[in-house]
Amino acid sequence: MRHEAGERRVFLPALVTRLARRGAQVVLEHGYGSEIGLTPADYAAPGLRFGDRAEAYAQDYVIILRCPADDALRLMRPGACLLSMLHYPTRPQRVAFLRALGLEGISLDSLKDDSGRRLVENLRAVAWNGLAAALSALRQSYPGQAFEDPARPPLRVTLIGAGAVGAHVVQAATRYSDETLRGRLAAADVPGIRVNVVDYDFTRHERYLRPLLAETDLLVDATQRPDPTRPVVPNAWLADLPPHAVLLDLSVDPYDCTVDPPVTKGLEGVPQGNLDQYVFAPDDPAWDRLPACIDTRQRRWAASCYSWPGVHPRQCMQLYGQQLQPVLRTLLEAGGVAQVNPDGRFFERAIGRALLSRQPA
Repeated sequence: MRHEAGERRVFLPALVTRLARRGAQVVLEHGYGSEIGLTPADYAAPGLRFGDRAEAYAQDYVIILRCPADDALRLMRPGACLLSMLHYPTRPQRVAFLRALGLEGISLDSLKDDSGRRLVENLRAVAWNGLAAALSALRQSYPGQAFEDPARPPLRVTLIGAGAVGAHVVQAATRYSDETLRGRLAAADVPGIRVNVVDYDFTRHERYLRPLLAETDLLVDATQRPDPTRPVVPNAWLADLPPHAVLLDLSVDPYDCTVDPPVTKGLEGVPQGNLDQYVFAPDDPAWDRLPACIDTRQRRWAASCYSWPGVHPRQCMQLYGQQLQPVLRTLLEAGGVAQVNPDGRFFERAIGRALLSRQPA
C-alpha cells in the first residue's frame, strides 16, 4: 500500500500461501512484505509468483487492505473484483468511480453476519491504540505536569458512541491503554479514570452536551453517524472544553467539501491523521491545511488516524488474515464472485451484503 511511509501492513504468508495451495494463481508485487522484514522466500508456494505493479493489478481479484489510489484502480480491468476497505456509506465518489471503471467490489468493512456484526474488524486495536495516543497527548497537556500526581482528580473521559468500538474504549480508558502504567499509578494511589458514555442521540441536545464538555479531559468520538454532514460536536462547542483537553477521533470519517452540505468529521475541525502522524498539538500546521469549508477555530490537542490498527502492523494483519480466510475460501469454492449465492451459505450471504453491485445506486 502506498499511502504513507508508516503504512506497513501486508497480508502475511500464512494467508497468501494458503490461497496458492488451494489452487489460486497468486501474484505479489515485487518487494511485497519487505516493509516488515519479510522476503520472497517467506511467501514461497506453488502457484505463487512475484510481478510488477501493473501485473498485480491485472488479476481477476485484487486484495489490498486500504483502497488504492485512482491511478492504481485504473490498472484493473473491467469485470475484475477489488477486495478492500471501501467504506461505501462515507465514500460516494469512490463508489461512483469504481462503477465507472466497471469493477465489482467486496468491501471488507461491509462483510457482516446475519445480525450485522462485522466479520473483518480489529475494533479492539482501534480503541486501545487510539486511547494510547490520546493519553500520551494528555500527559503533555495536563496542567502542572500533574498526570501522575496522587493529588490530581480522576481523569474525565467523555465517550460518544456506545457500540462495539465504544465497549473497547471503556476497557482501554479505565486501564490507561497500558496495564503497566495502570499498575504503577494504582500503586502510587493516583485516582483512576471516570468514563461518561453518551449515545449519538444525546449529542443533539446542546443544553446537556455542552455542560458535559466543560467537565471533560478527553473527548472520544466512536459514533457511526447516519448523516456524515452533521458533526457530532460542532467546532464552536469545543470552546467549552478545558484548555488542556484532548480530542480523540476513532470514527475517522473524511472531510469532503465537494458536496453540499460538506462531509465532516464527528469532532469538527480535527485534522485527518495517518500512520506517519496521528497526534496534533493545537498549533500544528495540519489544522490550517484542512479544507476551507471546515471550521477549525477551536483547537485542542487531538489524536486521529485513518487506520488505528496499523500502529502495530503484524498483530493487525495476523488477525485480518484469520478473519479473511473463510471468506476467500468461499470465493474459491464457489468458482468466483459471480457464482456466489447471496442467499446461500453463511459466508456467501456475507459476501452478498458486501458486493458493490448490490449497493443502492
